[in-house]
Amino acid sequence: MADNDFPGWHGTTIIGVKKGGEIVIAGDGQVSLGQTVIKGTARKVRRLSPGGFEIVAGFAGSTADAFTLLERLEAKLEATPGQLARASVELAKDWRTDKYLQKLEAMLIVTDGKDLFVITGAGDVLEPEHNVAAIGSGGNFALAAARAMMDSNKSAEDVARESMAIAADICVYTNGKLTVEKIGG
Repeated sequence: MADNDFPGWHGTTIIGVKKGGEIVIAGDGQVSLGQTVIKGTARKVRRLSPGGFEIVAGFAGSTADAFTLLERLEAKLEATPGQLARASVELAKDWRTDKYLQKLEAMLIVTDGKDLFVITGAGDVLEPEHNVAAIGSGGNFALAAARAMMDSNKSAEDVARESMAIAADICVYTNGKLTVEKIGG
């Protein structure tokens, strides 16, 4: 089987919602290979505690690549305690310029309870305009659903859970088995 014939791993859906003084990151648990669900309960949202500061991170893409990036982010945070923006920019710079890291296929959503960022391999550190960030195969569905709910009186967690449920109903690479982490508030 040639490389281009190999059915690709399909990722996940991760959403970050900042509302009412708290930030919630939620992710589904599905991992698919081609048309087959390999696992339905993967945990793609995690708490990190570099230097005693709490960080919540969610990832979409290759698990091994994401763990490599999370380890690098932790190292950057230990070097710049409490400065998520600076650590994120340093990670993005390394990711963009390092020949080894350039091959990593993942994206991250990170928060310290104050700031919310999407970090990409293109060197981007993006702060969402409407306090909602989403990545992965069902990310655009979750993003649209969450944006529609942001003016409601729903909590950040309710917005995240309901938008993930909508994404799971639309995207075949997203399921309803969620990991939800809340910080701030």
